[in-house]
Amino acid sequence: MDLLQTNKDLISKGIKEFKILLNQQVFSEPAIPEEAMMTVVNDWVDLYINYYTKKMVGQQQEQDKALQELRQELNTLSATFLDKYRNFLKSCEQPHHPLPVPW
Repeated sequence: MDLLQTNKDLISKGIKEFKILLNQQVFSEPAIPEEAMMTVVNDWVDLYINYYTKKMVGQQQEQDKALQELRQELNTLSATFLDKYRNFLKSCEQPHHPLPVPW
């Protein structure tokens, strides 16, 4: 079953908005633990799904399929974001060696 155009447009809008949200995040020290960031990101995904649940059109099966696709896309974006966050955490663990000051 193909997605209705309205639902496709909503999925596209949701993905675009979610990317903006993720791109606005600034990693700084002190960092929160990875598990806490995973919880935050999962809550964001749930928030978007709850919001778009009310906007989807068509029969229930069509709405469910559209929401499943949206969730899959948001989870893919979340995984990439969490990879970046893990790299940030690893960089925080490495000792910082200041460059020598020339005399």
